[in-house]
Amino acid sequence: MSNSMENFDWSTLSKKQTVYSKEVREQMAAQFEATLKSINEHEVMDGTIVGISTKDIVVNIGFKSDGVVALSETRYNPDLKIGDKLEVYIESQEDKTGQLILSHKKARALRSWDRVNEALEKEEVIKGFVKCRTKGGLIADVFGIEAFLPGSQIDVKPIRDYDVYVGKIMEFKVVKINKEFKNVVVSHKALIEAEIEQQKSDIISKLEKGQILEGIVKNITSYGVFVDLGGVDGLIHITDLSWGRINHPEEVVKLDEKINVVILDFDDNKKRIALGLKQLTQHPWEQLDANLKVGDKVTGKVVVVADYGAFVELIPGVEGLIHVSEMSWSQHLRTAHDFLKVGQDIEASVLTLDREERKMSLGVKQLTEDPWAKVAAKYSVGSQHQAVVRNFSNFGIFVELEEGIDGLIHISDLSWSKKIKHPSEFCKIGETIDVKVLELDSENRKLSLGHKQLEENPWEVFETIFTEGSVHQGTIINANDKGATVGLPYGVEGFAPARHLVKADKTTAKTDEVLEFKVIEFNKDSKKIVVSHTKIHDDAIHEEKVATEEKKKSEEESTKKTVKKMKDSLEKTTLGDISALANLKQEMDKKGDKK
Repeated sequence: MSNSMENFDWSTLSKKQTVYSKEVREQMAAQFEATLKSINEHEVMDGTIVGISTKDIVVNIGFKSDGVVALSETRYNPDLKIGDKLEVYIESQEDKTGQLILSHKKARALRSWDRVNEALEKEEVIKGFVKCRTKGGLIADVFGIEAFLPGSQIDVKPIRDYDVYVGKIMEFKVVKINKEFKNVVVSHKALIEAEIEQQKSDIISKLEKGQILEGIVKNITSYGVFVDLGGVDGLIHITDLSWGRINHPEEVVKLDEKINVVILDFDDNKKRIALGLKQLTQHPWEQLDANLKVGDKVTGKVVVVADYGAFVELIPGVEGLIHVSEMSWSQHLRTAHDFLKVGQDIEASVLTLDREERKMSLGVKQLTEDPWAKVAAKYSVGSQHQAVVRNFSNFGIFVELEEGIDGLIHISDLSWSKKIKHPSEFCKIGETIDVKVLELDSENRKLSLGHKQLEENPWEVFETIFTEGSVHQGTIINANDKGATVGLPYGVEGFAPARHLVKADKTTAKTDEVLEFKVIEFNKDSKKIVVSHTKIHDDAIHEEKVATEEKKKSEEESTKKTVKKMKDSLEKTTLGDISALANLKQEMDKKGDKK
């Protein structure tokens, strides 16, 4: 009994089966083994999908047991189904539970480069899973290789958001392989370019000027809008977007917006197409009030300000120019920025109106009274006023008496005594100066003013002081080859020619030297005084010479008189002596006779 129990096959208990002998079982096992493939670990084989669960894919590779592949390894191809072929890498023939372990990812990696090169060579369309975004594009899983999809190769139109493609399955063409660095570049754009090119050819062949088409705003720049006409791009320049002025195209259109456009022009190859949007609406000038005429008052908004003037928009697309000269009655030069600002609402008067040329000029100063209308009563000849210095010229100073009333002070009317080379020596721009009206020409809007006329002419007094031959102390202000300007008393300036600057020691006087000068010429009308330093010592030498000569002459005359006197005295003495001797002889002779 015990022996029977020990030899009993418990595995057959409660099973309906045929009991085979040991020999038969071994024979049947050998036949079954012959039907199975011989596999080796770390080998790549092709299998058939026999089952798909939420986590795994069951693959039959002809082995005694089926293998399992993680479903995540096939996410690049969500269309896999039972019966499809799948390449697998044999990780292990049997794990702890006796399961055949397979890997699709490793199988793809081992065969990937062969497949990528084949896809490039045959221009094959392949699928890939977009894993993530990177700088300049996307990273896609292609045959287990990380391939680069440049942003420019995603689509024929610019892509603004790359993230929408992450996690999606896309079709590609391999466009470049760098075997040295193991880099693969793929393109989705290449798949649709052929179709787009055909669309382009059809559209371009039908293009005509004036044709109205529907397009999608593809790109917006500061200078215009690019519109996709169905594979063909056209440009709406910013000036063709609206009849009114706009700062940026975004004020009129938005990205991806569908709009109708009109074809304005294109080049010979129809590759550069100019489009228009505003041309689809009526020109604003045709909506302008038909009764508007020159002299009417209008209101508008300042849209542009330049130095020369400002443009005022009356209605969108209708503008008038206010020249800077029409902003104020003032005559001196100014800029429009001093009067108006962009966005300002103003009133103006219509000066010119040309509906055919669509041009209009406006004025602001015409809304106020012309100050020259009452200038004769207010600024009569001889009246005195205060003015503001506005500008200089070589010949005088331009001043403003009030807004719109300007006058000129000639350089000769600035000072009685000073010789002014340029008005900037006398005053500064913005200063206030007292003036006297000399002449008034209302018709030509001219006022001649004077400053020196506010004082009496000192040259009438100078005429009695700086008489010819008079000597005055002076300071050399500046000098050149021709001579020097000499500062004289009472603020008067004289001129000393170069030859009259030679000093007694034969050197020439220099700037800032203080010397005696003799007036050698005075002209009241031309306000001219010519002086000489050389003349002083030359005259002194001459006077000394004359005095010496006169003294010598006097001495000679005195000598002559003395000599003559002596002669006369000598002659008298000699004759006297002779007479005395004769008398003495006679007396002696008399005495001798007596004896």
